[in-house]
Amino acid sequence: MSKNTKKIICRCEEITEEEIRKAIREGYTTIKAIKRRTRAGMGLCQGRTCSTLIRDIIAEMTGNKKEDILPDTVRPPLYPVELDVLGQKKKDV
Repeated sequence: MSKNTKKIICRCEEITEEEIRKAIREGYTTIKAIKRRTRAGMGLCQGRTCSTLIRDIIAEMTGNKKEDILPDTVRPPLYPVELDVLGQKKKDV
């Protein structure tokens, strides 16, 4: 990999590995804190793709065990809504 290539950790928000590492160096050492600092995990997948990668980087940089690093709180939608419902035009009342 060339020096100019940036490894994307969070594809939804386009957050790079260096941005995650910088946040950890600044003292953000939990998945929740990194999410708040960088927006990693706030995209469409809600961290399902990147949280494991972020956990691995935290463990590497802090020396903590991966299993000791808590995941972020998952908040599913209150009601599942089909996308075609969201796209419907408002009817006159």
